[in-house]
Amino acid sequence: MGYADQLFDLSGQVVLITGGSRGLGREMAFGVARCGADVVIASRNMDNCVSTAKEIEAETGRSAMAYQVHVGRWDQLDGLVDATYERFGKIDTLINNAGMSPLYDKLSDVTEKLFDAVVNLNLKGPFRLSALVGERMVTAGRGSIINVSSAGSLRPGADIVPYAAAKAGLNAMTEGLAKAFGPAVRVNTLMAGPFLTDVSKAWNLDAATHNPFDHLSLRRAGNPPEIIGAALFLASDASSFTTGSIVRADGGIP
Repeated sequence: MGYADQLFDLSGQVVLITGGSRGLGREMAFGVARCGADVVIASRNMDNCVSTAKEIEAETGRSAMAYQVHVGRWDQLDGLVDATYERFGKIDTLINNAGMSPLYDKLSDVTEKLFDAVVNLNLKGPFRLSALVGERMVTAGRGSIINVSSAGSLRPGADIVPYAAAKAGLNAMTEGLAKAFGPAVRVNTLMAGPFLTDVSKAWNLDAATHNPFDHLSLRRAGNPPEIIGAALFLASDASSFTTGSIVRADGGIP
C-alpha cells in the first residue's frame, strides 16, 4: 500500500451517508467504498438506495446497506441509527448530505409548510442524527461527522433564502458539535459550490450569451467526482487535526 493509500485508507470502517443514492452523496458513497469502507445509503427513495447499494457492492466488494428514511422527520432517525449499528456494530463517519432548495417565484410565495420542510431536512435532521451518532462515537472513542453545506450559506441569493439560512445554521452547528464531541470526534463542514448534478438541470443556465459561473475563480461549475477528495480528507485520518472547520469545494466564490 502506497503512502497516499495509507493516508486515506478506510478499510474496516463504516460510513453512513444521507442522500446517498444520487448526486454528490452517491459520489461520496462510491469514494469511501473504494477506499475500503462499508456504507449505508439512506434516502427517501428505497429503489434508488437499493440500486446504488448493489452497484457499490458489485464494483468495490464492500458491503452496502440501503435504508429508506426521511431525514427531515425526527422520529425516523432513531430507526436508521439502530439499524446501522445492528448491521455493522458501529459508525465511523456520518455524512449529513441530504438537502433540498425548492424553487419559488417570490419570497411571499414561500409557505410556512415549505419553509419548515427546508429547515427540517437541511438543519433539524442533521442535528438529530449528529446527536444520536455522535454520542455513540464518543463512547467508542473516535469518529468523524461531515455536514455538507452550501456556498449559498455565505453568499445567499434571493432565490435560496430559506435554504441558505438553514445551511448557515448547519455551519454554526458544526462548530458547536465539534466542541460537544471533542476530542474523540471530529466535526467539520464540507461546503459545496455549484455542481453539475441532476439538480442543476433546473438551473437557468444560458452559457450561449455569458458564462453563468464567471464570478467563480475557476469560472465553471464542479463535476460531481470533484467532491470526493475533500470528503475522503474529512472522513480519513488525513484530517486528524481538523475539526470545527469549513472545507470549501466551491470553485472559488468571491
